[in-house]
Amino acid sequence: MIESTEVKIPLSGIGIRHKAKASIALIGNPNTGKSTLFNRLTGLRQTTANFPGVTVEKHQGTVELGNRALNLIDLPGIYSLDGNSADERIAVDVILGRVAGTQRPSGLLVVIDATHIYQGLYLMEQLLELQIPTMVALTMIDAATANGISIDVDKLRHALGGIPVYPVSSISGHGLDELKEGLEHITGVETPQVPASWPELSETAQQLSQQLGADWQRIDVIQALLQTHPGFEGRLSQLLGNEVVYELRSRLFGNEPPSAVEARRRYKWVKSVIDDIQVQAPLYVKMGARLVRWTNRPWPATLLFLAVLLLVFQAVFTWATPLMDIIDTTSSELGRWLVAKLGDNAFSSFLADGVIAGVGSVVIFLPQILILFLFIIILEDTGYLARTSFLMDRVMRTVGLSGQSVIPMLSSFACAVPSIMATRVIPDRRDRIATILAAPFMTCSARLPIYALLIAAFVPNQSVGWMNLQGLVLFGLYLLGIIGGLGTALMLKSSALKGPKPHFAQALPEFRRPNIQTVAIKLFDRGRIFLKRAGTVIFVVAILVWTLAYFPRMDLEQAPVSTTISESLDQESIESVHSAAQMEQSWLGRIGRTIEPVFKPLGWDWRVSSAVVAGFPAREVVVAVLGTIYAVGSETDDQNLSEKLRSATWPDGKPIFTLPMVLGLLVFYAWCLQCAATLATIRRETNSWRWPLFAWVYMTSIGYTGALVIFQIGSLL
Repeated sequence: MIESTEVKIPLSGIGIRHKAKASIALIGNPNTGKSTLFNRLTGLRQTTANFPGVTVEKHQGTVELGNRALNLIDLPGIYSLDGNSADERIAVDVILGRVAGTQRPSGLLVVIDATHIYQGLYLMEQLLELQIPTMVALTMIDAATANGISIDVDKLRHALGGIPVYPVSSISGHGLDELKEGLEHITGVETPQVPASWPELSETAQQLSQQLGADWQRIDVIQALLQTHPGFEGRLSQLLGNEVVYELRSRLFGNEPPSAVEARRRYKWVKSVIDDIQVQAPLYVKMGARLVRWTNRPWPATLLFLAVLLLVFQAVFTWATPLMDIIDTTSSELGRWLVAKLGDNAFSSFLADGVIAGVGSVVIFLPQILILFLFIIILEDTGYLARTSFLMDRVMRTVGLSGQSVIPMLSSFACAVPSIMATRVIPDRRDRIATILAAPFMTCSARLPIYALLIAAFVPNQSVGWMNLQGLVLFGLYLLGIIGGLGTALMLKSSALKGPKPHFAQALPEFRRPNIQTVAIKLFDRGRIFLKRAGTVIFVVAILVWTLAYFPRMDLEQAPVSTTISESLDQESIESVHSAAQMEQSWLGRIGRTIEPVFKPLGWDWRVSSAVVAGFPAREVVVAVLGTIYAVGSETDDQNLSEKLRSATWPDGKPIFTLPMVLGLLVFYAWCLQCAATLATIRRETNSWRWPLFAWVYMTSIGYTGALVIFQIGSLL
């Protein structure tokens, strides 16, 4: 195999030779600290794209070493080379060189969790069949030591045929310098020896690959014999004949299924290696393990899960308040300063009421969103989120799904788009579609600004025991989204997507300390994405709404304030009537009046209706639209948006934002699908417009119906 290519790049008329970066694949089981190690090695020198021809994300970065740089590819986690999900298949195809437009890796960096070494060794033994330079990063070594587990690295290196093994801690950074030194020479590592568990299979495959030609690697023959790759299996029979293939399989597998023989052979070897290299934990460590197992039981685990969620939602409101107050005060003062400097004209209104009021009304929720993401990232890095799959498997089975659907649905608490893409780990198409259509019900970060605005304005900031009432209401809205998602999955799995209940098996990762650098990188990336949306999509919508609300201008003489009435009003009240009249006759007011009858049964006036309709492409735009509408038609500039909503009235003086109306509006946003990016992702992942259209109509209908029922019944009561 060619380790690197040489290219001539003319520099100041002189041909200087540079070696192209070798490509190294980072591969291992899920939850082994692989992504944390990737972040420690590459830092911010990483990019995200898609593999050619598929929607699976490709994470790659540059590892700067002493005398060279390597291109490191972080592949999805797999347990074996026989994976069924989209993520598992693309990971296998990349390391085997089967992905068009992606070069086969020059070497492998295999990540093995020291606390679950038996799983990593099974995959490791399969990877040895590839016959390419390979190194092992033995992660979680600090967790293994804390658990009293001692691993003889020299014996492990010998059992793996002499390939380098580097114990590392992705959290503390222990061993990373030695690993980098080894990576600098990875392409010079000797080719691994024939795996010890099944030499007959390896030697037979080696002979056949030489006989069949360059198109056949040894691993291709093995997969054909094991029938794990239908394409190779059919081609092998065509080239050698059915009788020859049948004879080979009979000699290797007898009358048993090939997969069963492979598992028995490889796990027998794994057990012998572990018995030789690993010292078991002492008694005091086993007591700690019993405590961990106790937290895995249904009732303790459920109570712990609910306690964690309550803590998250309490923190979202209580911790973020000081920072939100600073942002709110800064934006208000900046708007007033601009108006004072530029005068009361169209340009100053454009800056103060359009840009600052519109974008600022969304940016103010950045602290809450970052706090939410911080908890999600920490829970993910500690291994707790992976454990929730096991915890929720029994609940998911009641709606026809399995624990495999839990992680994608929990990911929706951040954003539905990556969570829908995460459903690729689900092998069954019906289960995957059901999870895709249930995921948008989970409360994503785009809903959080709307919830925070309405809860802060209309729910008292008081304590209920040791908990905050506003946090409890937010927790209830998250539960409402979960109920909507699970109910949708149950309906689909009982009708259009009916099928057998899926099987689910998962190895629980050890609890571990999150790495500060990894958490910071992920949090920075989430905040950057949110601000990018605020600076692009929300900015454009805010400007558009300001234009519609500001024009056409109305002469003061046309304002509907009679001379008699004007004599009984002060100047501030007259300006308030003028502002309301201007807003009503503006282009936005005319549009709002046109669509108001559709939403009036929900208790929404034309301003709320306009904001909701404007937010259908992206729901977080709603707050920006409300901020712009109420800024342009503001009665007092000193009021914040919450106060303006509380003081909004119908023409007869009755308040618009009553408790039934607000509760209905919250239910509407809990269940309605307002996100063009989510619809586009559903279309891409299902390869059909039928499912995104169904999701939009279905979720909008039940959101509207829920808001209608709550408002009408609440108004009667």
